[in-house]
Amino acid sequence: MFKHLLVPTDGSALSDGTIARAVSFARDAGARVTFFYAQPDFPMPIYGEGALIDPTTPEQFAKSAAEEAARILEKAKAVADAEGVNADTDTTVNEVPYEAIIDASDRHGCDLIFMASHGRRGIAGLLLGSETQKVLTHSKTPVLVYR
Repeated sequence: MFKHLLVPTDGSALSDGTIARAVSFARDAGARVTFFYAQPDFPMPIYGEGALIDPTTPEQFAKSAAEEAARILEKAKAVADAEGVNADTDTTVNEVPYEAIIDASDRHGCDLIFMASHGRRGIAGLLLGSETQKVLTHSKTPVLVYR
């Protein structure tokens, strides 16, 4: 049924568990996987009394973010490789992760987004928001939420 999964990851332990389950799902379904990491954009400095000075330049920040993305995605791909699942990786810079996830799914022609949820409910879920909830709300591609 599903032939190409997009698996967003942020490098957290929760994402690691989701990667393992998504790879198992893909193996059983005969599907391939694209692992995706949304890199943060350089934060705009805030000036004024009490502002913190960040000595990082935009170039240093971009290099560090790209290295982190490569590390996280290589780790995910190694899980798929070990299980014999065809996998690719992708990353983009976007300050709005849910938009980057949906764009990556569309760009790669994925037919399922397989992602984690922190399971926040009530006030915490309302106040903190959820990238998973935003993907569920805005994506035209089916989303499988793994807890």
